[in-house]
This record gives sequence, C-alpha cells and structure tokens, in this order.
Amino acid sequence: MAATSSFTSSFTLESKTHITSKPSSPFSLRHLSLSSKPFSHPSPSLSARSSPFSLAPLASSNNESNPFVHDNFDKPREECGVVGVIGDPDASSLCYLGLQKLQHRGEEGAGIVAADSDSGKLTSVTGLGLVTDVFASPESLKALPGTMAIGHVRYSTSGATSSLMNVQPFLASYRFGQLAVCHNGNLLNHDKLKMELESKGSIFNTSSDTEVILHLIAASTSRPLLSRIIEVCECLEGAYSLLFLTSRKLFAVRDPFGFRPLVLGRRPNGSLVFASETCALDLVDAEYVREINPGEVVVADLADMSVSSACLMPRMPRKACIFEHIYFALPNSIVFGKAVHESRSKFGRALAEESPVPNADVVIPVPDSGFYAALGFSQASGIPFQQGLLRSHYVGRTFIQPSQEIRDLSVRLKLSPVRGVLEGKSVVVVDDSIVRGTTSSKIVSLLRHAGAREVHFRIASPPVVGSCYYGVDTPSEDELISNRMDTEGVCKEIGSDSLAFLSLSKLRELLATESESFCDACFSKEYPVPPRKYDLAVGMLE
Repeated sequence: MAATSSFTSSFTLESKTHITSKPSSPFSLRHLSLSSKPFSHPSPSLSARSSPFSLAPLASSNNESNPFVHDNFDKPREECGVVGVIGDPDASSLCYLGLQKLQHRGEEGAGIVAADSDSGKLTSVTGLGLVTDVFASPESLKALPGTMAIGHVRYSTSGATSSLMNVQPFLASYRFGQLAVCHNGNLLNHDKLKMELESKGSIFNTSSDTEVILHLIAASTSRPLLSRIIEVCECLEGAYSLLFLTSRKLFAVRDPFGFRPLVLGRRPNGSLVFASETCALDLVDAEYVREINPGEVVVADLADMSVSSACLMPRMPRKACIFEHIYFALPNSIVFGKAVHESRSKFGRALAEESPVPNADVVIPVPDSGFYAALGFSQASGIPFQQGLLRSHYVGRTFIQPSQEIRDLSVRLKLSPVRGVLEGKSVVVVDDSIVRGTTSSKIVSLLRHAGAREVHFRIASPPVVGSCYYGVDTPSEDELISNRMDTEGVCKEIGSDSLAFLSLSKLRELLATESESFCDACFSKEYPVPPRKYDLAVGMLE
C-alpha cells in the first residue's frame, strides 16, 4: 500500500484465526505487521515523523449489530485495566485470572499477548465481551505459550461502538521485531499527534489513542527500545499507565502525573506481576512490592529477572485520580498507597457528620461501591446498617429497551429491595456518586414502592460537575446533573426527601497533606493538564 511520504507504509495480516467455543464468542488470534522499510528523511521532531506502521482491520463482532444501547447504570466508567506477568511458565493463565479480578474496570473487551522466549514469537488473543467469554474455549489459553504475558480489559469510549479492532493489547511487527502494548488512560494530544503522523503517511485503522504510541515508537530512530519508549512518552500529554512486551522484556510506564494506578508484585517463585490494582496481585498469590512511580519506566528482563528503572522528564507533581478511591477500585485493593475500603469508610463517616439524618431508622448502601461509605455513615451516626438493596451478580449487561416502561423496570434486574428492611422506615441511602441522576431516581422509586416512608440520599463524594479527560468515560458536562442544577434541584429531580453530598472542602480535609497530590477535576474543574481541542484547520495550513 503506497503512502504519500518518502517511505512505503504497508502491512500484512500474517495470521488471523478464529477459535470460538460458541458462536457468540467474538474471539480472534491475530498478528499484525509493520513495514520494515526505514525512513529516507527522518525529522528531528518525533511527533512529526512519518511512521511505517499500520494496524490491520479486524473482523467485526456479532455484538456490533446489537440494536440496543448499553445502559451504564448512571456511573462513570473506568475505561481499562492492565495485567503483566514475566518469568512464570503459566504467564497467560495468570494474566487471565488477573483480568477476571479487574473485570470491573472494563466489560466490553479483553485480550492477552504472550511471549515465548524459546521461539521468540509473540501471540495474541483478543475478543469482545467479558474475560470468561473471550477465553471460554480451552484452546484460547493454549494458543498463548510462554513465560511472559500482558493483558487488558476495556470499555469503549463514550459514544463509540464496541469494535474488535480496538481491543488491546495491540500486537505489531516493525523493523526491530514484535512489540505489544496495552494502555490505561487517555491521551489529550492524540488528535494532534495522529494528524501529524497521517500528514507524513501513517495509516490508522483503529479509533484508539494507543495506536499513536505504536506509530511513534516505529518512527523513532533512538536505540534501544527503552530510549524509544522514553522519547515517545515524553511527547504524550494526558494519562497513561502502559505495559509493553517484547520477546525478552516487559516495560511498565506511568505518566508523570500518575493519574492512573499501576503496581508491582512478586510471586513465591520469583516471577513478577504488574497490575492496575493490588486485588489482581492477591488473586495470583503475588506479594505487593510497590507502586510504579509517576513518570517512571520499569524494565523487567527475562534473562536474569532483573528490574531496572528510568525516569521521564519533566517531573510533575502527582495528581492521582481520587475517583479510584470513591468508586472505581475494588475495596480490597491498595491504590496510590491507600486502602480503598478505609478511604470509603472515612468518606461515609465525614458525610454523616456534615449531613446527618437524625430521625432515620436505617442506613442502606447502593451496592456494591456504596457499601463501605454506608458502613462509615452508620458507625458515625449510630443509625443501624442494613442491606436494603440486593445486587444480582448473575445478570448480564443491561440494554435500554424500546419502551419507557421496560426501560424503567431494567433497574430491578440488578437491584432488588428487601421489603422487611424498608417498609414503614425512614431510610438513608448512601451511594458513591451521582452522575446523570437517572439511576438514583429509579432507586428512590424502587424504595418507595417497597414501602419506605422516607428516602434520604447521601452521596459520599462532592457533586460531579466536570468531565474527566484522563481515562474515565464520563458524560459531557451538559449531561452531568449537578452541573445543571444545584443540590435542591437534583433532590427534586430524583424524588428523594433530602439529598446531601460530601463537600469538596471536607474531601480535601480528609486527604490532609496529600490533598494536592490527587486530581479532583471532576468536582472542581481544576484540570492538571488542561483539555484542548487541536485546531485542525491551522494544523493543515502548517
């Protein structure tokens, strides 16, 4: 395929095999190639270099034709989770288990790339759906031999159709061999970099910002790979926790602000495990060693299992995502050095002190993420804690149906009221956040229908008034109910007897000296890296 620059940009799909245990499993085994032809006139500017890289288009999934729209239950969605293993003969199986534990971070697609050091070959299995769906066939893990592997779970970006071509890890071949990458985060200068690369002849076949990273690495003239990774990451803006895999090494990278989490653990046999959360380490019997520091590149070498480190420049003050502790992470994880369940309990206790409900009979959580905040509220207020709502974990993803009546009933698939706990009671309902408000109004209706005399909503975080640009799928600001209404208006909209949020000042007070090291832009609109829209017209004129 001829490009419009001084080099030829071409690719071949060397192998693509579908191995499915059932027709509904959109599974693929893929290997993508990059052109090995060098540049004739490399530019000194990395972001403007032409890249001999192209991802091949992949077969579409049966899920793409689904006529229903996904109901995300009125919560922001963490877009990705990553796992990496090096030095273990069961690397791909351990990755599979780790991804299951991180399933809450992404339910629309999953994949694993494994490296066989004997053959020097990397192989990939990706698919749409849950981890157990993608790897439903025993053949899928057998197709991933080797002592190293990286894995990924994802949500699609807001408004995007689930597509197999966007499922990571991405595996490609270029002039220095095979390289796989998976990414948790969001690149703010993705459009600018992509346009500059395309102007030099690069061909893009996915809508993922991660593809830009591979193009830039392929374009770089630095040696060795560590230098190329550092060079590329230093021109990225935004949030990224990355895992790279070659036939001999695994690289873990965290952006200079440390927006998204990434941790390192060690198994009893000496193998190393990287993951978005420590809960994945616990599952595979890996002892937590430490966080990957903001702006750090960790290199694990299979040859001697050594671990070395390098730093990205310039260094920035840490701005870790506070929503990890409010909603995203599992409560049994340690994230950014803090136990998640302790944070949520603390937020709940503070909420009870700020916004008490003196005459309430019972405190109930919105499961599952509201559990520890509700427990903290109960402890601080002295009001009994009960499970007044039960969440079904056996219901598949809910889709918005054609009629409003059926749409309103869909919440009952996942949440069931316990009438004996609620009937005739003044109920305090504790949730982690309110985004659009649609689910909150359904919960209020559900509780009243079950006989609750009063429903008092308490939210263990400040009002969400700003969209996230650092790897969280949040609605536009126009869709955020607290950005459109004050607390009284939101209360009226959802139909509760009262409503209160944890104040931003109290949240920052609870974080104490670490307050400045957390990003709370979704509550404050104080963005560490200002979002920008690249002016395409100016870029084209240049």
